[in-house]
Amino acid sequence: MKAHIVTIGDEILIGQIINSNAAYIGEKLTQAHVNVSGSSVVGDDEEIIINEFNRVFEKNDLVIVTGGLGPTHDDVTRKCVVEFFNTELVVDYEVLSDIKKFFEARGRVLTPTNEDQALVPKISKTIRNPYGTAPGYWIEKQNKIFICMPGVPYEMKNMMDSFIIPKLVQKTENDNFILTKNLLTTGIPESMLYDKLGNIDELLQGAKLAFLPSQFGVRMRLTIVSKDEKNATNKLDEIEQKIRSLIGRYIYGTENDTLESVVAKLFIDRGLKLSVAESCTGGLIMSRLTNISGSSNFLERGVVAYSNAAKVELLHVDEDTIQKNGAVSLEVARQLAEGVKAISGTDVGLSVTGIMGPTGATVGKPIGLVFIGLCNDKICTAKEFHFGDDRLLNKDRTSQAALEMLRRNLLGISYDD
Repeated sequence: MKAHIVTIGDEILIGQIINSNAAYIGEKLTQAHVNVSGSSVVGDDEEIIINEFNRVFEKNDLVIVTGGLGPTHDDVTRKCVVEFFNTELVVDYEVLSDIKKFFEARGRVLTPTNEDQALVPKISKTIRNPYGTAPGYWIEKQNKIFICMPGVPYEMKNMMDSFIIPKLVQKTENDNFILTKNLLTTGIPESMLYDKLGNIDELLQGAKLAFLPSQFGVRMRLTIVSKDEKNATNKLDEIEQKIRSLIGRYIYGTENDTLESVVAKLFIDRGLKLSVAESCTGGLIMSRLTNISGSSNFLERGVVAYSNAAKVELLHVDEDTIQKNGAVSLEVARQLAEGVKAISGTDVGLSVTGIMGPTGATVGKPIGLVFIGLCNDKICTAKEFHFGDDRLLNKDRTSQAALEMLRRNLLGISYDD
């Protein structure tokens, strides 16, 4: 089954919001062994929407549409569906009851505008919406499937998970089996990963491998297509092990893992405590770590020592060391890590100091220069990094490199390359 995703909304076209719906739908369809052939975004214009419906419905077995099903004047998707399929609107009394209960539960007055949302295309099967007032539509015509959902993400996700995916799985059980796995890497550029894998064709044996870089690293998506689930699973496992044998040190997780969640688990499993001293990241590392439920089991404290005075007073960095080497230096990074470990009594102290930009560079110390320190009971060391010239990206990259330094240290993996 070949599918296309259409997202409707001017707010997406002009960049006011990110198209997270298409990403979620694409991932869920792939997991259901549906081949996603494309994705498009159109504005709230009836003619453009209908033209897009014509284009994608002709070329695909499945079309999934999100957005434009609300009660306001710019929500025109339902009208376009009615015109496209040459049908009419009828009242769905179950949906009308849902809408009335929705308003009663919130103590709000039901208006005719909201009642109007119970009108659905006559040829559709209604997808009920427990989290909102706009239902979804499932339409089958010409041996094809056309689905519409609201654009509100949590409403769309509920429909996908509870209704659409289970129904699609039944229809695709005789299609090719598509298996994917995401390997998450950090600390190495896309081009170097590619080079380290050697002969890609020989490695993949007909499978697909996509490289998806971000400021945090490179996601490697491995895809296997087979008539047989067992063969697909075995082949994926075989290729994954070959990839790990070549670049395993850079792989920190799979699928939806985050580096902070991986680091947190390592600390908790080992019964270790961590403290963090941040200068240039201003608390970002602590923010990422405290996003993890249970972080209090390993995270003792974080200190944001932004000024030189704070470094000296709070973390006992030697003032002469700052004067001699500068606050952005290997020596200060080591002393920051040592200092935060000492004042907190933790097993590991981590530190970062750097020049985020766009100002602050000096002779020999460019924007993007960062030093990350790590101190435990055996070593107290620091490593130099060079990132780019974008301040916010540099903060992200510094936090990622610091967490990766922790991961490698806990696993005994060298971070000298």
